Amino acid sequence: MNLNDELAITRDRLRFIKNTQSANLCYLAILLNVFYFVSIYKSDVGTYYYNILIGASIVYNLVFMLAVFLSSEEVKNYNRKYSYLLGVIGLLQIARIFIIPMRAHAAKTVVNGKEVLVMHGGQFTRVCIYLAASAAFLLAAAAINIKKCNELSEHMNSIGAQNV
Repeated sequence: MNLNDELAITRDRLRFIKNTQSANLCYLAILLNVFYFVSIYKSDVGTYYYNILIGASIVYNLVFMLAVFLSSEEVKNYNRKYSYLLGVIGLLQIARIFIIPMRAHAAKTVVNGKEVLVMHGGQFTRVCIYLAASAAFLLAAAAINIKKCNELSEHMNSIGAQNV
């Protein structure tokens, strides 16, 4: 069997198997987002986190998880449109680093009469890694799905079948 035959078989398999690679990357992104918000929301630093920004963050986390889960199910079936949604959400994950973590890392609050940092360096580093890795997984899932969609579309055209 030569290289062209192997490539044809690999492409033909795309018609019958799900894109689990992209879907699994989406699940990892959701898991890291859960780690992020648990780390933020379990913090007990007085009343610093009791504001509208945290309320908006909670709503965003719910929408994030629903959108990424829906996208994971759609990219399993090689739906290219959801790759773009994953890309946008991945970029939003990067932007989130500059909202709560950066502000909390630079802020101080009074707890029991003492001024304390809202977010210490270790927690700041950890939540930034969670968000950055989540973004990387989403962007990778999107790129992989687009690549596989293109391969499947080319293969379907080459065999004269209907486009995906």
